[in-house]
Amino acid sequence: MNLRTTEAGTTPRRWALTGAGGFLGWHVRVLALALGWPEPILVGRSELTDPETVASRIDGVDLLLHLAGVNLGEPGAVAAGNRDLARVVADGLGRCATPPGSVVFANSVLAGNGTPYGDSKARAEEILRAVRPDLVDVRLSNLYGEHGHPLRNGVTAIFCGLLAAGRQPTVHEDRELDLVHVTDAAARLLGAPQTGPWDAAMPSLRLGVRALAERLTRYATVEAGGDVPEPADRHAIRLFNTYRSHSFTRRSTGRLARPLRPARLAALTSEGAPGARARHVLGPGESWGDRFHLATVRRLVVTRGSAEIALRRVGHHEVVRLTVDGEPEAVLDIPTMWACRVTNRGSRQSPCVVWHNDVSDPVTPDAWHHLVELPDPVGSGNGGLAVLA
Repeated sequence: MNLRTTEAGTTPRRWALTGAGGFLGWHVRVLALALGWPEPILVGRSELTDPETVASRIDGVDLLLHLAGVNLGEPGAVAAGNRDLARVVADGLGRCATPPGSVVFANSVLAGNGTPYGDSKARAEEILRAVRPDLVDVRLSNLYGEHGHPLRNGVTAIFCGLLAAGRQPTVHEDRELDLVHVTDAAARLLGAPQTGPWDAAMPSLRLGVRALAERLTRYATVEAGGDVPEPADRHAIRLFNTYRSHSFTRRSTGRLARPLRPARLAALTSEGAPGARARHVLGPGESWGDRFHLATVRRLVVTRGSAEIALRRVGHHEVVRLTVDGEPEAVLDIPTMWACRVTNRGSRQSPCVVWHNDVSDPVTPDAWHHLVELPDPVGSGNGGLAVLA
């Protein structure tokens, strides 16, 4: 799918988004930031009750992404929620003086499967297509990825939440899943060109629930030992990063860096791949960083001196800070989709080493500029994203 009003791979001048505060919505916005897109016009839940307000928000945009939906709750509420949201959006589309150039609907592979959710998603598509015959209908499978909510975003998030809390997942019913990483789904929805570590073809991993629990349990053990799993398939590192997003956010600031075995510290290497290293020497007061990555596992070691490491999750304002002072054995695993900056707070040079599991690929790079410190007040152009709910 490419934007109807632009050539493939170009950036829309204006685009609108429903469901921005959800799991998929956050990942769509992070990828749009990496692509260099402008901030979207957000159509929130309160606005999705009034077609006239919707029309005023989406009139003249190049692209409208409709992600908002209901997947949890009483069956009648789920069914009505998806239908009602589609009706308001469709009514808003009909009131636009200049309709959006392209309308994309985040549907489900369960559409029309006889359940309240599946049938309501199919009905939502019909409602939207009645006013937009050119509707781009994207059917999404079991999405997983960083910062999924254990109670709302599928079995992978449930298992990761349990493991990060030191508990073991329990499998009551084993069935086969087709897992798709949420960044790949975002790439499909945005019509993203293949210029980064995403894949808009949405390659899936066929895996049973029990096998998923066993794999994530193994990754939790690997992460606790400071290693990186062998990249058995494209999804291995992405599942590992999904678990890391849960384990990282459960640690207090003082425990963000952990000791690493001396041999591992010396090599800064992984279990299955040698990776690559980059060394930066910071003078007093100098900083390096202000970037995030989407898929790469990165580790940071300050080998001498005193430094502050600051991190901020993309789309959020809270900054997590860690002080390293004469402890070169402390290694920080930088989570994906968090901007990171290291600053020399001492009076002499402070070298730091950054290790990453993939050698840099100039064709599909995975480093994106993003300020850790926000220069503007909340909601006024913060160089990336407004705060998400």
